Order: sequence, then C-alpha cells, then structure tokens
Amino acid sequence: MKTTLLLFVTFISLISYSQEISSIKVTIENANSDDGTVGYALYNKDNFMGMPLKVANSEIKDGKTSVVFENIASGTYAILCYHDKNGNGKMDFETNGMPKESYGSSNNIMAMGPPQWEDCKFELKDEPISLNIRF
Repeated sequence: MKTTLLLFVTFISLISYSQEISSIKVTIENANSDDGTVGYALYNKDNFMGMPLKVANSEIKDGKTSVVFENIASGTYAILCYHDKNGNGKMDFETNGMPKESYGSSNNIMAMGPPQWEDCKFELKDEPISLNIRF
C-alpha cells in the first residue's frame, strides 16, 4: 500500500512539473506621448476583464514601451493594456463611457465597446512569444 501511494504521489508530482513554462514579451511602439506609464494585464478566459493573472507597468521612451511576463504556463491568454497618461493608476473614462486614455489588446482588434475574449485570445506553447500591440 505504501509503495502504491508513493508511486501515485511521484506520478502526480511529475505531471505538475512537466507543464511547459514560457514567457510573453509585449511591445507598444505608438504611444502618443512619454507621459505616465503603460499598464499591462495578462488574463485567461476565466478572469478576462476581472482580476488579472499578472500585471506589469512600464515607462515610455520615444513612444515605445515593453514588458515581459515570465514563467507563464502553456495555455490560452489575452493581454489588455492602457496608457496611464496622468499616473492615477487606472483607466479614465468620459461620462459617456468612452476611454480618455489610449488602450490596446492582443491581436489588435479595435471594435466599438469593450474588448472581447474571442478577439483577444492567443495560444502560448513551449516557446517564448512576442506580441506588438497598437493603441
């Protein structure tokens, strides 16, 4: 019985460690100013537009900024980002709900209304990937 239990625990441990880990580099090259920072958020389907899996902020130099999300398991993800021009730590909106600050998403789909999971999702496998997002 102890041997069977030990083999089972070892097997489960190997499965959890065999999950592929990689990274996602995200670059923006068209910020309209170097004021403030750009906030990036990494999501999966379950938390899209809610609490992100990971967040990062980056300064802007000559309209360019980038971050790298490290140690990300293979899977399906989406990235949303915004230019926090005034440095208040949140995206600002007009009274009619339109964004006051530039924003973008993985796959660069810009439609009326908030980003949709199906438009933003991408696959991360066992190789690092690089994404360019446009505001």
